[in-house]
Amino acid sequence: MFRTAVALTLALAASASAAVPHVVAPGETLWSIAAANNFTTHSLAVYNGLADDANVVLGSTIEIPSVAEAAAKLSTAAPAATTATAAPPAMGAYTVRPGDTLSGLAASSGVSPAAIAAMNGLAPDAMLIAGTALKLPTGAPLAASASPAPTSVPVASPQPTAGTVSAADIAAVATRNGVPAPLASAIAWQESGFNNAMVSAANARGVMQVMPGTWAWVQQNLARRQLDPAVPIDNVGAGVLYLGQLLRDFGGDEALAAAAYYQGGGSVRQIGMLPETQRYVADVMALRSRFGG
Repeated sequence: MFRTAVALTLALAASASAAVPHVVAPGETLWSIAAANNFTTHSLAVYNGLADDANVVLGSTIEIPSVAEAAAKLSTAAPAATTATAAPPAMGAYTVRPGDTLSGLAASSGVSPAAIAAMNGLAPDAMLIAGTALKLPTGAPLAASASPAPTSVPVASPQPTAGTVSAADIAAVATRNGVPAPLASAIAWQESGFNNAMVSAANARGVMQVMPGTWAWVQQNLARRQLDPAVPIDNVGAGVLYLGQLLRDFGGDEALAAAAYYQGGGSVRQIGMLPETQRYVADVMALRSRFGG
């Protein structure tokens, strides 16, 4: 009888911690993955730190929780950082269409092919694959046109791998680097819900939604060690270092630094905050107070 009770206890413990990774396959959506695993879209979204209407990108990883894990997450998610409204869409998002070329997109956007390639982790002579998510400059004409949901992202660092971090993890990284911990945590929550598997429609990846070009620039100019592109806490490190640079660029003004994180520093200086950016900054500032700021 005692052995039976022990076995039952162990079985229940295992079922209560049974989250398994699911790699998004062609044609899948957050809804279809949830339905296939007998979850509501909302519960799966909350568990993975996603919006209910988030796009899931081919090849990215979604964690499938046990019923107990999903229920526990649902019961604690709101108090952790009572949600601001869903984050504004990523700026400059563009999904490659058949016939698109890097040079053509660059010409339409008013920048060089090398600039778009570097930001998106592409070779300057890369062939573009239809369905790939790219970031174009803020305000580029093509960026505002209707695009299908992206199905893939360029193979580049940082890598959108499974894993989450906590506000305490982010605070530790921020404090080491002289960045206000509440601001860093607020931006991380707004960007990804602390989820390193998140990939935006504009090719940003991980907890801090770092672009490949930003990752490379941070590694070359700000990082004091080699960052691991597959490790969630190093994604935080890259985002925090970049945020610290923006704070220096904007004289310590946290609102402007947050605006630059979302819209781009050059664009903020040239044209000020766009309406979407104002909403983003308002959300971040509201969240900031919930992380001790």
